[in-house]
Amino acid sequence: QVQLVESGGGLVQPGGSLRLSCAASGIFFRMYHMGWYRQEPGKQRELVATILSGGSTNYADSAKGRFTISRDNAKNTVYLQMNSLKPEDTAVYYCNAAHLFARDNYWGQGTQVTVSS
Repeated sequence: QVQLVESGGGLVQPGGSLRLSCAASGIFFRMYHMGWYRQEPGKQRELVATILSGGSTNYADSAKGRFTISRDNAKNTVYLQMNSLKPEDTAVYYCNAAHLFARDNYWGQGTQVTVSS
């Protein structure tokens, strides 16, 4: 059974930091590209950052310079370090796993991030 379990969300003041984690189980982690997406109420889910199985990273313009995605293959975990948070970063953040070659694609349940004073 595949599980992606996000953690680390919460309430933070503008300018603050949070570190999200996504622990994967039931997949051969090294064979998956991992990503973080976010969704605000009434809006489409959007890409925040991805990290390929080989370690290459990609960021949405809104995340560049503030967010850092990383992965620990030994722990089957992907992280999103978020600094200089803004109110517009408020959303539910989802972890995604996409297989390198197959169509397997999985989502976590999401973790709420709220940036407010």
